Amino acid sequence: MTDSPESPGDEGRWDARQGGRRRFRPTFWATVCAVPALAILIALGTWQVQRLHWKEGEIAKRVERSQGPASALPGSLPDPAAVEFTRVGLSGSFLHDQEFYLGARTENGRVGLNIVTPFQLDDGRTLLVNRGWVPQDSRDPATRAEGQLAGPLEIEALLRTDGWKGVGFAKPPNKPEERFYFWLDLPVMAEGVSLPVITEVYADAVASEVPGGLPIGGQTRIALKNDHLEYALTWYSFAVILLVIYFLFHYRREEEGSDEAA
Repeated sequence: MTDSPESPGDEGRWDARQGGRRRFRPTFWATVCAVPALAILIALGTWQVQRLHWKEGEIAKRVERSQGPASALPGSLPDPAAVEFTRVGLSGSFLHDQEFYLGARTENGRVGLNIVTPFQLDDGRTLLVNRGWVPQDSRDPATRAEGQLAGPLEIEALLRTDGWKGVGFAKPPNKPEERFYFWLDLPVMAEGVSLPVITEVYADAVASEVPGGLPIGGQTRIALKNDHLEYALTWYSFAVILLVIYFLFHYRREEEGSDEAA
């Protein structure tokens, strides 16, 4: 007496409707295509994990430097990037008659510009300071005369490096002849100041009370967009989906594989 298809002695899983056992039988060309694709997806996911750790380190470094106690401005700046976002205490006087304008900038959804003013330090050096945001109709200093603080002053600011931070093809031209800049170019701006200017870094004034309320300081954004975890999960998910499809495609009836072999 022979065993029925449902008998315990039958090896494998019997599909009564299809009439045969199913086994994993990979095909050559599908495997050739799937293996490199899987490797690429895993590599992309791993790269995003590495980017995630790098970005978290950058954010932590910014927070540590910007929230620490204010230090003195270094006498020399051989590596400006090493001091970026460092909080410093500055003593001196603003040269309001030589201010620059940095646009277009927004504050709570309102379009305006930042006021960048030379600050003559007590030690004789001059540093450009981004004092903060004003609305477009307050570009004229006469409209914000209360905020044109006379020295000597003591302020706190975060050191920053200049240059265009966006993609190259979208880089707008500055207008030095109008003292209007879309991105800070310290060497060029220094030519428009009556005193020698530090060109390695500039400073972003921290938020503080200003008579008349303008400019609004604290324009440095410490946080960085960090979507790398989502990207990593996306690539790894694609890798899992590819594996599932690959195994389902090759989990075939035994006679189906035999027919292909024949």
